[in-house]
Amino acid sequence: MSTKAVLSTWPTPLEPMPRLATALGLREDDLWIKRDDLAGLGGGGNKVRKLEWLVGEALATGADTLVTTGAAQSNHARLTAAAGARLGLDVVLVLPGTPDSVSAASGNLVLDSLFAARVHWAGDAGPASLSGVAEDVCRHLRAQGARPHLLPFGGSDPLGARGYAEGGEELRSQLPDVDHVVVALGSGGTMAGLIGALGAERVLGVHCGAVAEPAATVAELSSRLSRRDIDPGSLRIRTDQVGAGYGALHEPVMEAMRTAARTEGIVLDPVYSGRAMAGLAAAVRDGDIRPAQRTVFLHTGGLPGLFGHARTVQRAVSALRTYDWR
Repeated sequence: MSTKAVLSTWPTPLEPMPRLATALGLREDDLWIKRDDLAGLGGGGNKVRKLEWLVGEALATGADTLVTTGAAQSNHARLTAAAGARLGLDVVLVLPGTPDSVSAASGNLVLDSLFAARVHWAGDAGPASLSGVAEDVCRHLRAQGARPHLLPFGGSDPLGARGYAEGGEELRSQLPDVDHVVVALGSGGTMAGLIGALGAERVLGVHCGAVAEPAATVAELSSRLSRRDIDPGSLRIRTDQVGAGYGALHEPVMEAMRTAARTEGIVLDPVYSGRAMAGLAAAVRDGDIRPAQRTVFLHTGGLPGLFGHARTVQRAVSALRTYDWR
C-alpha cells in the first residue's frame, strides 16, 4: 500500500472574497477561495497534494531519480523538482522545445534550475509522444546505474488523484454546505479527486486545453479512483475559456485576472487559474451559479508561470497607471 511523502502543512486556508463576489454578481458572503496556492513547497500549487502520494510511491520502490513530463512552463515539473530537492532525489524533466527555442530566464524554468533539476529537451514532441521520450530517458538512466521513477503528466493518475480526494474532504470540513467548487481542468486529476470527495454535481471544471478530451479524461480517472463507472456526460465541464489554445492568452481570462487582482489582491495565472476564474464569471452570467449559493474557487497556484507568459506580462505592464502630482 502506498504511503505519502510529507511535502506541506495542511489544511490550506479558506478565505472569503466579498468584493470579488459582488463584482461577479453574487452576494458578499457567497464566494470563498481555497488557497492551495499557499501549499508550502516550491512556490505552492495544487500539484503538491498529488506529489505527496506519487513521490511516496517512488520512495517505497527505492527510486533515487524522479522523471516527469510537461510544458516548458509546467507547474507540475517545477514542483516535482522542488519535491526532489526536499527529499534528496535527482530530477529529470522532459519538456518540449530546445534550449534555443525556449527562454530559460523566466517563470518556472528559473525555479527548475534553482531546484537543481536537469532538463531533457524533447524538440517538437507533442503531449502524446512526451511520455515515450520520458520512458527512453528512464531506460538511459537505468543503464547508467540510476533508479528512476516515472511520474505521470500533471501528476494525474488514480494515485495522484487521491491527493484531491483528501483535499475535497478537507474542504468539506471547512465549509460543509458548499454548493459549487470551481477548479481549472488541466490534466484532470484535481477535478477527479474532488469528484470523489464531493460528488460530480458540486464540482465545476473549466477546461484549459491541456488534454484533447477533458470529460473522458476526468471520467476515466474518477472511475478508477472510486472503482465505479462515471459517465462523462454527468460531469460539469466548461470548454468556453480555451480560446486560441492552451498557451494563448484568452481575452476573458485577462479580464478575470484583472478583476481578481483589483478586488481581492489575488494573483492568477493565464493558463490555469485565470481560465478557471473566467469560467466562474461566465457561470454566474449564465445562471449556472446563482446568488445565495455557497461557491468555492480552488486556487491551484501557478504564479511563477505568469512571469514566463510574455504576452500576459506585456498586457499587464501596458496598463500600468501613473500619477503625476505636479
